Amino acid sequence: MTYQPNSMEARDIAHQLHSYTDARKHQQDGPLIIERGEGIHVYDNNGKRYIEGMAGLWSVAVGFGEKRLVEAASRQMAQLPYYHTFTHKAHGPSIELAEKLVAMAPVPMSKAYFTNSGSEANDTAIKLIWYRSNALGKPEKKKIISRVKGYHGVTIASASLTGLPNNHGSFDLPMPNVLHTTCPHFRVLARPGEDEPAFSRRCAADLEALILAEGPETIAAFFAEPVMGAGGVIVPPEGYWEAMQPVLKKYDILFVADEVICGFGRTGELFGTTRFSLSPDIMTLSKQLSSSYLPISALLVNDAVYEPIADESNRIGVLGHGYTTSGHPVAAAVALENLAIIEERDLVGNARALSPCFMARLKALEAHPLVIEARGVGLIGALELHHEAFADRPGMLGTKMNGAMHERGLISRNMGDAMAFCPPLIVTADQIDEIFDITEAALAAVAETVLAT
Repeated sequence: MTYQPNSMEARDIAHQLHSYTDARKHQQDGPLIIERGEGIHVYDNNGKRYIEGMAGLWSVAVGFGEKRLVEAASRQMAQLPYYHTFTHKAHGPSIELAEKLVAMAPVPMSKAYFTNSGSEANDTAIKLIWYRSNALGKPEKKKIISRVKGYHGVTIASASLTGLPNNHGSFDLPMPNVLHTTCPHFRVLARPGEDEPAFSRRCAADLEALILAEGPETIAAFFAEPVMGAGGVIVPPEGYWEAMQPVLKKYDILFVADEVICGFGRTGELFGTTRFSLSPDIMTLSKQLSSSYLPISALLVNDAVYEPIADESNRIGVLGHGYTTSGHPVAAAVALENLAIIEERDLVGNARALSPCFMARLKALEAHPLVIEARGVGLIGALELHHEAFADRPGMLGTKMNGAMHERGLISRNMGDAMAFCPPLIVTADQIDEIFDITEAALAAVAETVLAT
């Protein structure tokens, strides 16, 4: 595509390297430039309106253009635009947010530690887990287990936890001491005649076999999303967490619940931990924490994690870890206001109330000849597509569907051939109908070309 030399598109192509993008294709096609947002909608630089069906990146709980968050940022910027949390320093917003998050936690937590993204939160969790093992005199207890198709970020350590090929290929990942166990995708991996509880027990048996093969004394922690997000919105099958958690307790392995996507209402409960009756030792939080208006993330750790770390920092004389903008006062102030809005407007209740409508419209699309599975929980879902003509080109059908939805004013994201749906938590029943009306029209358009071949 040709753009005017001084256009925003041309300047972007000339100067910016984009995440999750084919750089050569971007040089040819250029960007979609979003200029503003309002509610569940965003507008491009040509004035076209789109429903943001992904809430940005699974994250804008309160919608776009929320003036209260702008005002919270402005007030804090005027009072204290920046300060750090190193060397016994603190400020009001970080203290208030830490207190708030510990109080909100669905299981007993001791301390909050602030980072700037989900990747950093999970990366820091790994470092603290290693630090703790050394503090306990167990230097061999360092291996980390996550899951195939799990997503935990893109730093060297968190990308190693992530169980997706494109996050490893050509990056020389995963790093040593990171292991992956079975993905709990029942439709894909169940054996003939195996029901969901039996499949869940097999997943737990696979986990235990991996632990025993590696040596239980070498395994420090298990990382998992309550519902797998970027791996395809994979909802745990019946009995899964009931089977998995006892294995971790049996071998004294810490459980890290990655709540980066699930946290603050996405599943219809405040946390995925609540939705699935989990008992994590560490929770990692981001995205809907501030509706991504500003970068902020956090770890919550329980006393079993905190106390050895505190002792080790006292022995050494310092906890030698931190980020310049950890607990940034403006980001923390925005997060506090964002959480206040979620509570005042009962957005968790909205997600719970609208989930039946959302899931009914999503599941109805399973009748379409291009759809092999619709899955989800709360206000997060995926529609997986398949056609024999594209069997040897994974992701191509999803790319076509993504384009058809985009053309009709709906932004989604194809994870291979699975289309994701994750609207802002402020979405209404009528807007959910509009999302799936557009999806149906896009499916019809794609089918007209695909099924005719």
